[in-house]
Amino acid sequence: MGKEYFSLIAGPCVIESEEMIMDIAGKMKEITGRLGLNYYFKASYDKANRTSLNAFRGPGIEEGVRILKRVKEEYGLKIATDIHEPWQAKKAAEVADIIQIPAFLCRQTDLLVAAAETGKTVNVKKAQFLAPWDMRNVVNKVKESGNQDLLLCERGTSFGYNTLVVDMTGLVEMKKLGCPVVFDATHSVQKPGGKGDATGGNREFVEPLAKAALAVGADWLFMEVHPEPAEALSDGPNMVKLDDLEEMLLRLMKVYDAVH
Repeated sequence: MGKEYFSLIAGPCVIESEEMIMDIAGKMKEITGRLGLNYYFKASYDKANRTSLNAFRGPGIEEGVRILKRVKEEYGLKIATDIHEPWQAKKAAEVADIIQIPAFLCRQTDLLVAAAETGKTVNVKKAQFLAPWDMRNVVNKVKESGNQDLLLCERGTSFGYNTLVVDMTGLVEMKKLGCPVVFDATHSVQKPGGKGDATGGNREFVEPLAKAALAVGADWLFMEVHPEPAEALSDGPNMVKLDDLEEMLLRLMKVYDAVH
């Protein structure tokens, strides 16, 4: 058996079309298969937290779950997707292996309990306004709801207006809580609301931050990828171009090698 590397959650920000999802999923299976990574395909069926009322949100939960089921059945991939309201947890759990909690909602008790009660792995993104040690309360809510399978995710911290920074010591602090730590390399380079009616970002910093996160002990990486980020309907400025992903992952695996 080969060496075990970091686990990877990756895929497009949102389901733009069934054809696009199937194309990306097939290519992601090929890439991660060649590299031997433990991989989860990620896509959102509804982006309920877009900056503008007029922004594209996705196909909705019913159609989204159907498309994600097709990904699972045809490619045999594990699935990660997010929920925004407690009632969505049971429906999402029909296909998802990882239920993800958005950062702004990480303190919402009912949402955490609903996710925990699915019995699926729960990935909770640390809020941009929350100290890493305060994630202890999140851990307690999920575990006291009967679910010990919990990931904690760093995705940047608010720094003034329209800006995020990543404090790598926060990953170290969250690891002290006894859960695997995920680094969200693409949302961490966002500029929230930076375009006025949309979020901006700077994808050139995705790889350097991911390298730093692995160096301080991140167990998982999260990345959003797209064939043409400039044309993406959500989060384009911070997504990784699909054609660039494999070479980037190879470089990140070298960093992981160096510290393990």
